[in-house]
Amino acid sequence: MNQVTWWRGGVIYQVYPRSLMDSNGDGVGDLQGIIAKLDYIASLNVDAIWISPFFKSPMKDFGYDISDYLEIDPLFGTMADFEQLIEQAHQRNIKVVIDQVLSHTSDQHAWFEQSRQSRDNDKADWYVWADPKDDGSAPNNWLAIFGGCAWEWEPRRQQYYLHNFLKSQPDLNFHSPQVRQAVLNNVEFWLKKGVDGFRLDAITFCYHDEQLRDNPAKPKDQRQGRGFSEDNPYAYQYHYYNNTRPQTVGFIEELRALINRYPGAVTLGEVSSEDSLATMAEYTQGEDRLHMAYSFELLTDDFSAAYIRQTVEELEASIGDGWPCWAIGNHDVQRVATRWGKQQANPTMIKMLNAMLFSLRGSVCSYQGEELGLTEAPIEFNQLQDPFGIAFWPMFKGRDGCRTPMPWVKSEDNAGFSHTQPWLPISAQHISSAVDVQEADSESVLNSYRHFLAWRKQQNVLIAGDIQFVNAHPNVLAFVRTLGSQRMLVLFNLSIQQSQFELADIKVNTVLDDHGLATGHQDKLQPSTIVLPGFSSFYAFVD
Repeated sequence: MNQVTWWRGGVIYQVYPRSLMDSNGDGVGDLQGIIAKLDYIASLNVDAIWISPFFKSPMKDFGYDISDYLEIDPLFGTMADFEQLIEQAHQRNIKVVIDQVLSHTSDQHAWFEQSRQSRDNDKADWYVWADPKDDGSAPNNWLAIFGGCAWEWEPRRQQYYLHNFLKSQPDLNFHSPQVRQAVLNNVEFWLKKGVDGFRLDAITFCYHDEQLRDNPAKPKDQRQGRGFSEDNPYAYQYHYYNNTRPQTVGFIEELRALINRYPGAVTLGEVSSEDSLATMAEYTQGEDRLHMAYSFELLTDDFSAAYIRQTVEELEASIGDGWPCWAIGNHDVQRVATRWGKQQANPTMIKMLNAMLFSLRGSVCSYQGEELGLTEAPIEFNQLQDPFGIAFWPMFKGRDGCRTPMPWVKSEDNAGFSHTQPWLPISAQHISSAVDVQEADSESVLNSYRHFLAWRKQQNVLIAGDIQFVNAHPNVLAFVRTLGSQRMLVLFNLSIQQSQFELADIKVNTVLDDHGLATGHQDKLQPSTIVLPGFSSFYAFVD
């Protein structure tokens, strides 16, 4: 693995630290818990881990509301624990990527506590403040993703402050050079600690329209949100003025200039905009912006060969020398086994979905538990922790169902995650899919995941090759990956029903059956047709 370009085609395993492993018996996962599971993570054959926030926080949004960017929250451990984690991960050739939540802070951050006191203190303009309208109402019609108005009244200043998320997450004013420099100083602190990169949360939200223009209304038939429900009023607007402002590119270039001083460090931007694919392309162009970006396009309910093809082709047509990163699950959306599998989800389907993700052109983020095929955990209202779910229940049940603790040992209390009651309940369905159960089964989703990624490391065409889609049956996703003279045909049957692929002018050279999926197609190959059992995949070198 090239130490500078390791991320190109790399597989990044997302660790949600609250739910990986509890080392101290308080019911919440922590940094020592991650360290204890590094051998397991290394066994998956991934290239890196992305760790969701572990910084000091009042945990109103479970770490995405940071009160001190340079401190570890005691809930997760100490700075010594983090330094040990970096050292232990690197010993196993695992890169460490950490979340950076740059667009907003907690309302308990020292910067905001000072800024809210008056209009003339040293940090008065570090957040987005605005006077009320003549009738006392909010400055404009901007809405918060977590519900309601995006403005909150501050009596000490007699002004409103902007919050694109919770009211306890005030937005920083990136139009201020002092803010941008302070943010970059915080980023460099972690670079000096030895991290290998940053996942940039909500990077499209850094800037706001200084004229505070109203967002235009969105017609009802276009209220298809990416990462939020159409029942959420947030979907009622085009977010042209509180999101994805032109100045963001300039800040990204400032950030990249800093990152470039630390060879091998990378940036991965989370993109959510009115046209996320276009924004991904824009933010990754050239050598002076983000290394890669991902969006919510494959994190929706849309599941069909046509939709996946359209999404990837649209990005490929515009990204140029930029680089994509794909994900089909994370801590913000319903688990893919439930979201795409619905009632048909089974181990064969999950194996196929993981293989499909790992076979697209780009890098990959794979969320913890996807290697086990975990489904969305049922959470009762009285068990909810997520403020998003509490606000929108019962139409939207929040994100807790994908954040429940990892099941490690079937026979132990709380499936081996903790010796005490976990912060979220462990699903009974998950216990039967525990790591120890799957490790003993050579045909399990877990072992398929491991075998596939070991095999993928030997297939440079899957890591670095171009991609071109091929017409196929509506249930079949078909493409050719090309690197130099090597061409690999890749097929996925997204249906439980058997499908066929007509080779037409494609000549199969070598059928590949050593990728951990145990689909065995050699005897299915006919002169002009490949028979694909339900939820199966097919790989072959072609002329």
